[in-house]
Amino acid sequence: MMNEQSKKVFGIDLGTTYSSIAYIDEYGKPLIVPNSDNQHITPSVVFFDGENVVVGEVAKENSKIYPNDVVSFVKRSMGEPDFLFEHNGKTFRAEEISGFIIRKLVQDAEQHLDEKITDIVITCPAYFGINEREATRRSGEIAGYNVRQIINEPTAAAITYGSSELGEDKVVLVYDLGGGTFDITMIDIQSNAIEVICTGGDHNLGGKDWDDRIVAYLLQEYQTQTKTDEDILEDPDTCQDLLLSAEKAKKVLTQRDKTPVLITHGGERVKVMLKRKKFEEITQDLVERTVALTYEMLEDAKKKGYWNYDEIILVGGATRMPQVSARIKQEFSVTPRVFDPDEAVAKGAAIYGWKLALNEGMRKRAAAKTGKTLEQLDEVDDVELENVLEEVEELVAGDTGYSLSDIQRSKVRIKNVTSKSFGIIAHDSNDQEVVFNLILKNTDVPTTISKTFGTAISDQEAVSIQIMENESNDTIAPPEQAVVIGTAVLELPRGLDADTPIDITFKLNQEGRLEITAIEPTESRRTVRATMKTRSVIHGDEFEKAKKRNLSIVVS
Repeated sequence: MMNEQSKKVFGIDLGTTYSSIAYIDEYGKPLIVPNSDNQHITPSVVFFDGENVVVGEVAKENSKIYPNDVVSFVKRSMGEPDFLFEHNGKTFRAEEISGFIIRKLVQDAEQHLDEKITDIVITCPAYFGINEREATRRSGEIAGYNVRQIINEPTAAAITYGSSELGEDKVVLVYDLGGGTFDITMIDIQSNAIEVICTGGDHNLGGKDWDDRIVAYLLQEYQTQTKTDEDILEDPDTCQDLLLSAEKAKKVLTQRDKTPVLITHGGERVKVMLKRKKFEEITQDLVERTVALTYEMLEDAKKKGYWNYDEIILVGGATRMPQVSARIKQEFSVTPRVFDPDEAVAKGAAIYGWKLALNEGMRKRAAAKTGKTLEQLDEVDDVELENVLEEVEELVAGDTGYSLSDIQRSKVRIKNVTSKSFGIIAHDSNDQEVVFNLILKNTDVPTTISKTFGTAISDQEAVSIQIMENESNDTIAPPEQAVVIGTAVLELPRGLDADTPIDITFKLNQEGRLEITAIEPTESRRTVRATMKTRSVIHGDEFEKAKKRNLSIVVS
């Protein structure tokens, strides 16, 4: 049996508060790899300890003592160009810090399994845009690994769910409330396909916001009991201590009706009895926000012909809070099912990576059988190719040691949608700048869309193309509601009239990566590719330096 084949691609759930890594064992079963503390999840916390880096529980504990040397919740800063963490005169981008977390996960997994890991699949919130997704990919690459794909967290959870519910076709809502992000996704799960219908959410809404509400309440209680208006949160040590206490209290309240919290500051000791009823009262609007986002997504689903669903599954650690399931049941008259909240996403990523590896093996066998190269295989008729792939299934089973049914299970088709709209800046009939969307949110991917635009003036020397990302459902959107994610300049020949047609093509792949081309109108049909380069994502020499620096730092 080729264990190397079965563990070739590992799945990583790179979470806001906790992360994990999984693989597929020799029996085709997804398993979480425990870390060096023998825990299935690792705190996504990084402690800069001199010239070295510590990741996980020890880093989290050190945040009480060295709050200025610890980074938490870095996922919320992915794709943000202005985020920089400074330590010992050096600055680190969010991608670099996330890279340390990935290295820790992989190193622990390598030690536990006694094998080298090179290839990974990383998950991200469905509502991440181009910059956040590219930053996530960069994190893995900076850490020194081959990132095979970035997949959406709800899709990964649905893959795990679908694998455990074989034979049952159903439409499910995946309500994914993690430590820092919220996704709500409708997915059609069939015996041979997992198809995302619509997705929505907020990547700045998660369990941390519940923690913050507890902290604000504790501050208020401290001020009341001590009869002071001092803002004790201005003290980094006290603030960090309260954040950790808030998280612990939140977890206790999932099982109990009340819990004591001790506040220590400046020689004062204040005891606050936090009741679940009060906790739910001060966080009710956060739950309501998830309900509103769910309704928005359901309206989008209706436009695609999906009016009903069979089940609601809850994933993400924050769904353990009783108020979540209670509110969902109250609003939608469905008893939601809590499904492997901490592990479903990493396991789904591992299944997806396993699928990639096995599909690659089948294509290689098919190429050998037909005498074609892998590139030529793409030109083979779909029906003929499917027949050839079926013929080589037994060969691949023999290569890998998996059963024939496992090989067939890996052929489940996975179809996704884009969570954002993409367009370019153009002028409307009133000569006002607008965003003209070529690809609208919740469009099935992969997709390719081409549109023809006209030059603005006669003898125009070049066309400057600004690629915009936004959340509008409309073809025309205001520029102030969009962000620039790339640019391109198309040089034009002399003597062209105004309104000379320029063909713009947007190509969005399965992973959510965007490729843009523009073609000028003369016989030469000169083509320019847009450079997806913004300050939001590390690239070029900066990327190479970050990778070299990351790999030179000891991570434990």
